[in-house]
Amino acid sequence: MLSGQRPVHAVARHIAHTAYDDLVRLAELLPLRSVGGHRPAVRRVGHYEVRPGVFEVFARVGAGPALRALAFRLHLGDDERWRCTAVEVAGPGAHRG
Repeated sequence: MLSGQRPVHAVARHIAHTAYDDLVRLAELLPLRSVGGHRPAVRRVGHYEVRPGVFEVFARVGAGPALRALAFRLHLGDDERWRCTAVEVAGPGAHRG
């Protein structure tokens, strides 16, 4: 998806609302692509519980010297399944969703 290693539709059932369109747009830019032969790797993950059933999550993703921030919001649906409802990527050369 954001690194070009998987197609966006592979996670379509886990994404709701306009977050899918944002993810498609971001994936075209490959903001988490390999840099200098280094594949992207998660460096740190954190979260904040907005309210029960809603989490905002961030991850620092590095590929060699390049570091990006990935943020997304997860909602627990009535069907007890988690879905991403928002996604953003920030950092040098990254564009927001």
